[in-house]
Amino acid sequence: MTTKNQLWPSLLFILFFISAPSLWSQQNKKPNLLFIMTDQQRFDAMSIAGNKVLKTPNLDRLAKQGARFKNAYTPCAVCAPARTSILTGTTVENNGMRTNEYAYSYKKEGLMTMPTFDEILTQKGYHCEYFGKWHTQSSNARIYKNPLKTNAAGKSVFGPEGSLLIYEDFLNEKSPNRPLKTGELYDTYTNRPYKTDPLDKFHGKTDADVKQSKRKIIQPDLHGELLIDKEYTVTAFQAKQTIDALERLKDSTFSITCSFHFPHAPMLPTKPYSTMYPASKMVAPFSIADKMENTPYQKANGRHEHTEYADPEKIKYMISSYYGLIKEVDDWVGKILDKVDALGLADNTLVIFTSDHGEMLGAHGMREKNVFYEESAHIPLLIRFPNQIKKNTLVNGYVSNVDLFATIFDYLKADKQKSDGTSLRGLIEGTDTQNGKYVVQEWDYRGDTEPNYMIVKDGWKLIIPYSETSKVINVLYDLNTDPHEMNNLLGSNPDKQKYADKAEDLRKTLVEWLIKNKSSHIEGVQKRKLI
Repeated sequence: MTTKNQLWPSLLFILFFISAPSLWSQQNKKPNLLFIMTDQQRFDAMSIAGNKVLKTPNLDRLAKQGARFKNAYTPCAVCAPARTSILTGTTVENNGMRTNEYAYSYKKEGLMTMPTFDEILTQKGYHCEYFGKWHTQSSNARIYKNPLKTNAAGKSVFGPEGSLLIYEDFLNEKSPNRPLKTGELYDTYTNRPYKTDPLDKFHGKTDADVKQSKRKIIQPDLHGELLIDKEYTVTAFQAKQTIDALERLKDSTFSITCSFHFPHAPMLPTKPYSTMYPASKMVAPFSIADKMENTPYQKANGRHEHTEYADPEKIKYMISSYYGLIKEVDDWVGKILDKVDALGLADNTLVIFTSDHGEMLGAHGMREKNVFYEESAHIPLLIRFPNQIKKNTLVNGYVSNVDLFATIFDYLKADKQKSDGTSLRGLIEGTDTQNGKYVVQEWDYRGDTEPNYMIVKDGWKLIIPYSETSKVINVLYDLNTDPHEMNNLLGSNPDKQKYADKAEDLRKTLVEWLIKNKSSHIEGVQKRKLI
């Protein structure tokens, strides 16, 4: 007679036999990719990066579960060029996406001729979906398999370009528009009422005043509190799309991108985020009163027209809103990560979090980006892959988001692809002693009236144009002793000769980078007089 003790080995064998194929399948399944990107989030806009006011527990959690890059920079401090470089792993000069004007259906020979990482992954059998802001060439978005939907106008919309149209219909259903009340204006992004704060260009004005004004209203002009429910914001909408996609694709091999619009302007958080960081308790940037006497950015970002961003009291409202928008993103990142965990996908999913560029937020009296200052150029970068990346890894080396393309193919165990960047895996694991020593950033190649290159190495930053004859001021900052970039050691500095060797060393390294990437500006940079 068979006893219970004698039956156990047989039962265990049967259970193992049944579950083994499933376990084997999970262990041998291709890794997934979850790519999360914000728009206009600077490097210090996370509590784990040292911010003493803003609380980002979910970004901190992601960093602690993987790797955080202390010195990550955008390839270019403007949306379309930065995003194109991230997607293709190429320099701005090589992909041709020099300005935002070239995005979507712009026709130009030689513009973004190389594939994105998702186009390649699609060919390798990945199911790719993209939610949120796109802002590069439309033709490269055709591979996305977002659920096909028909908007209120009867037009079929899908992929990243359809995201905003779908959101408009969602908002019309869930939060219909209403007449304005005293002190309210319409947000140009959602066309919903918002309550202005003192930084808004039309604070204290009526809708009639706005309509009669000859001023073109743009997103960076809008400041205040958006008057819709927090469940209906574009951040919530984009996050929920991503969560739904994770549920639908849990049994597939996927690449899902969540590209949040915020904390990009308009600076209009909704409650409770609009009240989380009271303006009265915010602190104006250290460099807000910079006289800008020895810099190429004296007139940058409309500093002379938008003088309110140099007002130490008014700028507190923008900081308050900016932090509120990031806190909302952080909350939803937490819910996305929770979904990954709940579905049992965490161990086989590479998660990348970054931003396309930063935000000046009143530093040097400026708003927006477009410059080589740290607030604009330096961005957050977090990468998690359990069992592949050790927890609490801090990478100090200099890296660019151009490197993400190669990093993705390295960790997904896919064939190595042609790229101008280098996989970050070696820096994460501590085996790469060649890379991470410097980083280069590019800017608009339409002329020589602004700086075109920034290189950071050993805490020193050189900023120059690509032209030998340009009248643009050369810049050298020692970030080790001057982290707020207030003291240009070149230009009109009477002691600039003392820094000739340091400037020349940085220029030499920049030329090496230009040669590596087959730039057409090598000669101009080589011949330019630095001192």
